[in-house]
Amino acid sequence: MEIGRAEAAWTRGEAERPESGWDTVMNTKTEPETGTGTNENLVRFHPYMWDERFSEPGYAYGSEPNEFLVSVADRIPPGRVLCLAEGEGRNAVFLAGRGHEVCAVDASRVGLAKTQALANQRGVRVETIHADLAEFDIEPGGFTGIVSIFCHLPPVQRAALHERCLRGLAPGGAFALEAFTPRQLELGTGGPRSRELLMELATIRQELPGLRYEVARELERSLDEGRYHRGTAAVVQVLAVKGGG
Repeated sequence: MEIGRAEAAWTRGEAERPESGWDTVMNTKTEPETGTGTNENLVRFHPYMWDERFSEPGYAYGSEPNEFLVSVADRIPPGRVLCLAEGEGRNAVFLAGRGHEVCAVDASRVGLAKTQALANQRGVRVETIHADLAEFDIEPGGFTGIVSIFCHLPPVQRAALHERCLRGLAPGGAFALEAFTPRQLELGTGGPRSRELLMELATIRQELPGLRYEVARELERSLDEGRYHRGTAAVVQVLAVKGGG
């Protein structure tokens, strides 16, 4: 694990989305779907995938925060917030601007450098942590909020991460998540193209037991997040609170 305060200058621009290739899953490259089932053979890990995407001009998913996160931000208690798979920092910077002490973790050094650039531009501080989420250790009780926005992992890794998130939440802490559901494969407006990497509400409830679910729904909504999340998307949204606060 590495904590950094790197700075970088980035210019805005436009780039077309590849017809096949990198999808929004940590360190994962998938090919276009050619059949049915879970397509586990389509998934293969690549350590430089996100560095490649985040090296494109501008911000791949925009520089403004996720709409769902904005809608529930008032329900995240003051204190330390952990942003998982934070990429280029749009959500971390937003939360820091609200007064939170924010830790942003991602596997891409390039994305974390752009997080710092955006934080500097907005006049806030964000702690950046370079780590693989499959191995990232979350401090027990260390966070009043944990944010997971389009953080897609293979099921075994995701379940283990969610278990660590449960331990990492302080009493009264909030867990906020938005992710693509399997229905997204039919819409094709962003996200992984392998079904096993997508999430359903029932599975999330199983992996995060014991929380009080204040928002728990699957729906279709319009996305306008940079070049890679555009159009009608099928998502699951969760805001859940740990008891004892």
